[in-house]
Amino acid sequence: IELITLTACIVVLSVGYFLFYFDVSQFEKFVQEDGIAEWLTVAGLLSASIVCLVRFIRLMRKKSKWFLFVTLCIGLFLFFAAGEEVSWGQRIFGLQTPEYFEKNNSQQELNLHNLVVDGVKLNKLIFSVILVAGLCIFLVVVPLLYQKNNNIRKLLNASGLPVPQLYQVIGFLLVFILTSLIPHGKQAELLECDGALLFFLIILFPKNKEIFIPGRSAQA
Repeated sequence: IELITLTACIVVLSVGYFLFYFDVSQFEKFVQEDGIAEWLTVAGLLSASIVCLVRFIRLMRKKSKWFLFVTLCIGLFLFFAAGEEVSWGQRIFGLQTPEYFEKNNSQQELNLHNLVVDGVKLNKLIFSVILVAGLCIFLVVVPLLYQKNNNIRKLLNASGLPVPQLYQVIGFLLVFILTSLIPHGKQAELLECDGALLFFLIILFPKNKEIFIPGRSAQA
């Protein structure tokens, strides 16, 4: 699974670069709404969500309530992110956009992240500020503290928080740098796609994967 997922990340980025420099129209199709890149993003997020929800059920009565709560919250958040990515199936099922979203959504879609509240785009606020800050903490600060501080390691393990491995952090960094070098407004779709696939790997194969084994102490 690791090899397939990493290969998919490399292929997505390679195809994106090739199409951008040799056929921009095909690149735009590749990263468009309901395009290949978007559905791979959804697949990564949804797969990670399923892993968390399966763990929640499998570890019920075997882990602390806090451990289970964190696992469930991560799973629900990832499910929400997957739903938002495809506007909760609006285009698939041909759903009409409700009046509120028609007036306050920058793309007139059935999702929250494109809402404009008091002139502020939630998409810009969430993804340009909050999400980037959160990812920096999760990908850099958390692994370092986990490695250096025994008390924090025990706390993170007891909380059921998956800790990124070094290759996963490097993967995120490379993807961020390489996608930012593509001078096109939709290059962020490639970042979202590979980011979702790498996040799936973090959830499924974290540095502290032993804490998700039934019967294994969360303090391990």
